[in-house]
Amino acid sequence: MQGRTTISRAEGAVFEQGLRSFFAYRDLGVRAATGGAFGAHVIRAVPGTGAAPQWHTHDLGFQLVYVLRGWVTFTYEDIGEVTFRPGDSVLQPPGIRHVEVAHSEDLELLEITSPADFATAVTEAPPALPGSSP
Repeated sequence: MQGRTTISRAEGAVFEQGLRSFFAYRDLGVRAATGGAFGAHVIRAVPGTGAAPQWHTHDLGFQLVYVLRGWVTFTYEDIGEVTFRPGDSVLQPPGIRHVEVAHSEDLELLEITSPADFATAVTEAPPALPGSSP
């Protein structure tokens, strides 16, 4: 038998502290449903806290971010600084050096990863960054 249909309801959803202290994370049940092959969660900014910019990489095969509300600005080693608004998405390549520069107080985004659990490593900024992209 294949896995069961998995539902995650907004009503009564719980957001918990996770990788970044200035974000709260809501697990959508994908990790458990796929045995950790994939993860999906909604991330919200914690009001009154700002970004703590730190260059880093993630050891994973797939990472997609889709902005639901507010805005967030990242800098990527290959394309420079980009601000994302509702409806914007980014597919971050495996191992790409990046840094979150700033976000709005009302930021809410969906992140999908594979695998669900992955390592994050702090790294140095790239030696030269390209100009900003649209």
